[in-house]
Amino acid sequence: MPGEVVLEVSPLPGLPGIRASGEISAVTRSSWEAALAELTRRHTDVSYVELSEVVFVDVAGVTALATTAMKLPTGRVVVQHPPPQLPRLLEMFWPNLQRVEVAPR
Repeated sequence: MPGEVVLEVSPLPGLPGIRASGEISAVTRSSWEAALAELTRRHTDVSYVELSEVVFVDVAGVTALATTAMKLPTGRVVVQHPPPQLPRLLEMFWPNLQRVEVAPR
């Protein structure tokens, strides 16, 4: 269907974490939050979130990522290849959040 907003999330091959593609927005929020909840359940020390194929993430999607990282008992979340707005939003709203490490796009 043209114009349909889609988010696909799958396990990240070779690393503990997830790979997402599509959009993270109000339409796909429940899928994103479910994927982050599963990431939390499987988290040990470092979890990876690969976003090279995510074309857009809204503030609520970044909030879900930040709050997920803050709730982890130990370790951090490494975000690989995020869309440009994600690091800007993290810096704007969570400037001292050390539990999220952003690798460049």
